[in-house]
Amino acid sequence: MTEKLLAWFRLTRQPTLKLYRGFGSPSCVVVQGHAFRQSPLTRRYRRVNFWANVWGLLRLFLVRPWAEVPVRVTVGGQTAGARTDADGFFRVEVKLPAPLPTGWHPASAELLDAGTGALLAHATAEVHVPHETPYAFISDIDDTFLVSHSATRWQRLWVLLSRNARSRALFVDVAAHYQWLAQAGPATSARPNAFFYVSSSEWNLYDFIMEFADLNRMPKGVFQLSQLKRLSQLRQTGQNKHITKLDRIVRIFAACPGQHFVLLGDDSQHDPGIYAAVVKRFPQRVQAVYIRQVYAGGRLAAETALAEIKQAGVDTCYFEHSRAALQHSQEMGL
Repeated sequence: MTEKLLAWFRLTRQPTLKLYRGFGSPSCVVVQGHAFRQSPLTRRYRRVNFWANVWGLLRLFLVRPWAEVPVRVTVGGQTAGARTDADGFFRVEVKLPAPLPTGWHPASAELLDAGTGALLAHATAEVHVPHETPYAFISDIDDTFLVSHSATRWQRLWVLLSRNARSRALFVDVAAHYQWLAQAGPATSARPNAFFYVSSSEWNLYDFIMEFADLNRMPKGVFQLSQLKRLSQLRQTGQNKHITKLDRIVRIFAACPGQHFVLLGDDSQHDPGIYAAVVKRFPQRVQAVYIRQVYAGGRLAAETALAEIKQAGVDTCYFEHSRAALQHSQEMGL
């Protein structure tokens, strides 16, 4: 494929580095990203048009990851390096001799030539050191706040293909609930509670999800998504092994040792069981578990998991409408 044709398809074969929002403690932060040999260019426009939406989605999976190349990450004046794995993915832990204040801080990364060390690409993002508030929140994405139909593979794929970040639907009142949670307890708009969004959706959809969350005024947070997929795997989108979701949640708990967590998910896939496992592992650190009712076939498994969670002394809310979840949070006094 020639460079002109690639440009017409809004693709590039220039070395590209993608850096995602990171998080950690004042003394150590973790930053993740991908290196690509081929990747989509930023979209010039966002027509609400079926074929434009289809191509906009397909482009996100027309990637060629770059394996075994060095990456250098800088945060707070401190630099650390790593090599990308077979998927072009890297996770860099940056230890900070001078503690970072709480809040958001700039991070940068450089993709280097494996032979010469020459700079091939550069990227920037932010890292979050949570404020010292009593609570932090971990939320699923698909069918928890973003209407996705995850329980039905082909319906999920149709929604992905036929709509974009500006035309996808948010559950009614969910933004009001999350905005209230962000300032619950002693938190304020200047020092909000931390939000982490952990999903089985792939890293391919990072920009899409970020744009949707920003447009719908969801609390600013860190996104932890799943393994990159190629175009041939598109029909399996959102169907990753969910055990990795538990691993990502455990890493968040480890990075925020002084905080209690509220977990939010839905019954369309495996959230209730995963959250029951989290409660079993951290029985004193989970304040409440919220599960949205979206899939009749998941009700029995959800009720069983929530009963186990409640038996462990953790409050639960199995709700259909976000207004009920908000009322529950207010009555709990979060």
